[in-house]
Amino acid sequence: MPSEMAYTEADLNSIRTARLRGVRTVQIADRATTYTSDAEMRQVEQDITRALAAMASTRRKRSYGVSSKGF
Repeated sequence: MPSEMAYTEADLNSIRTARLRGVRTVQIADRATTYTSDAEMRQVEQDITRALAAMASTRRKRSYGVSSKGF
């Protein structure tokens, strides 16, 4: 999996489901990838999890309250 790819929750679910079922070929976006081992799939799953966490932490929106004494 290319590291510059923008992952989605659906991608993470796809690889998790494939790992649980013992399937080595996973369709993510428009690409099908065949993995050689569960360890390789686990590493990709961790990479996707980290990428999603990084995206979530940079998307936070901050709101600030504004008040006035009415002057």
